[in-house]
Amino acid sequence: MKILFITSNRLGDAVLSTGLLGHLVTTAPDARFTIACGPLAESLFRAVPRVERVIALPKQPWSAHWLTLWQGCVGTLWDVVVDLRNSLVSRLLPTRHRAVVPRPLPGRHRVEQLARTLGLREIPPPRLWFGAHDLATAAQWIPDGGPVLALAPTANWAAKTWRSDRFAELARRLTAADGVLPGARVAVLAAASERPQAQPVLDALDPARRIDLIGRADPLQVAACLARCDLFIGNDSGLMHLAAAAGIPTLGLFGPGLPEFYAPWGPRSAVVTTPVSGHALMAAPGFNHRTTGTLMDSLTVDAVVSAAAALWTRIDGLSE
Repeated sequence: MKILFITSNRLGDAVLSTGLLGHLVTTAPDARFTIACGPLAESLFRAVPRVERVIALPKQPWSAHWLTLWQGCVGTLWDVVVDLRNSLVSRLLPTRHRAVVPRPLPGRHRVEQLARTLGLREIPPPRLWFGAHDLATAAQWIPDGGPVLALAPTANWAAKTWRSDRFAELARRLTAADGVLPGARVAVLAAASERPQAQPVLDALDPARRIDLIGRADPLQVAACLARCDLFIGNDSGLMHLAAAAGIPTLGLFGPGLPEFYAPWGPRSAVVTTPVSGHALMAAPGFNHRTTGTLMDSLTVDAVVSAAAALWTRIDGLSE
């Protein structure tokens, strides 16, 4: 059986789609997979069981990347094509069965929406597959030696970004003697291009306890590092979804954005939001996701510390 799985160009959405892919891996044990995704998400799929090919599709002018995908896939008779982009190309490929993501339903999380593609009643949670090299690399960057707090202080919009000085204060309070992770090391994560935004957080930390993971790994290796951490706190971003999929307690910080659709998924996850809803912030006059500066200032350090403590207490309850 040959399955073509077409998923997102964006990292976070690609992570959220891995639950649906995992369902197919489990329920179609004889299947061989070809996965089409954006270049940033490519590494997530390299260790998927029985994957034959991962096709990275950089965006091209006039949507020519879809023509590239069609040319690379039209010579195969597919048993199943799963198209989470609702693209024309999936309708032009020879296949015995086609499943296209349906129109979104109001108030339903993206993971739930994706499950509707295959008519699933049980929602498969996002998941990750690691190779031996990924795990070994993560063990080198985050060696054993006590708890680790992971911070992701960047996002793809400046408006969604909590200020670096607040992340630094948050780390100080959470790793203090009376914090939820006393004496913990602190890992700071961001893309290489985001170092100017993340560096102030790193600089504010005790050099003996900080771990610099800014731009040092591809997303799958980053996820393997996150799996070795004890708590993640970060802005609404692909890193937030990676942390939740890696299975660690994950607290997402939301201002502009839609937590009802894009909160980190799973029982070990939570969100804390600005007092004004994301809908209201994005509806304000002059809002532009490309140019508007941070709209996260009403989210206090106290609020995030309290939310982290509540999540930590809840996780302790789940593990009992």
